[in-house]
Amino acid sequence: MDPASLRSLAGRQWRDYQRGTPGTMFADPDMSLTLDEAYKIQMEFADLRCAAGDAVAGYKVGCIGSGVVEQFGMSGPIHARLFRSEIHGSGATLRHRAYANPAIEGEMALRIGVDGGIAAAFPVIELHQLIFRAPRKTLAELVGNNGINAGAVVPEHLKAASLEDWASARTLSISVNGVSVETGTLWAMAGGAPEALEWLRSDLRRFGEALKPGDLVLAGTPLGLHPVQGGDHVVVSIDGKDCVDCRFD
Repeated sequence: MDPASLRSLAGRQWRDYQRGTPGTMFADPDMSLTLDEAYKIQMEFADLRCAAGDAVAGYKVGCIGSGVVEQFGMSGPIHARLFRSEIHGSGATLRHRAYANPAIEGEMALRIGVDGGIAAAFPVIELHQLIFRAPRKTLAELVGNNGINAGAVVPEHLKAASLEDWASARTLSISVNGVSVETGTLWAMAGGAPEALEWLRSDLRRFGEALKPGDLVLAGTPLGLHPVQGGDHVVVSIDGKDCVDCRFD
């Protein structure tokens, strides 16, 4: 697909995002994108968001854990962008109606240091707009919809925790309204945080992009996505200790 057509589709994606109806173009039975074309739409969409006053706050690595692979019937990894306007502090109350079919994941995140290494690591709640419109889920739709990411909830009190602080940690858990819904390991990739970060760096280089100091990186999760309802209280814990939470009104 030529660059002008990709820019046009990115503009449609931006308008859909503003209307709260993400990804309507994927309902078109004739829509066909390669994975690289989907990434280019993601990049153009990001440029439009930033031109409107937002900023890229980092990236996510997605579609790698067994829970998500089983749910979606496809396997990545893929990358997508995080935006400053959608990063919230732990304890935030979020408007359920502000999302299209909102869902959450619990996962580990990294903060990139001035030397380009891992300056900090901590659990987060990833937010999603769980919408697929094509008859069959594809990585191209996932990537073109920015990994269906809708932000993240970050624990301010753990933002300086080091990767070594979690070396002996065993379980990452999600609970909703006090009921445990899923438990698994901390990292989706066998090599943990270093493998996720190296994969992301390599994939970004394909598009002339690079991580910057201060970037937030969601390293992927072995757990699945869980839809949430108005009134739900979500908590992500490590080894039974509550670390980050949010509510949906």
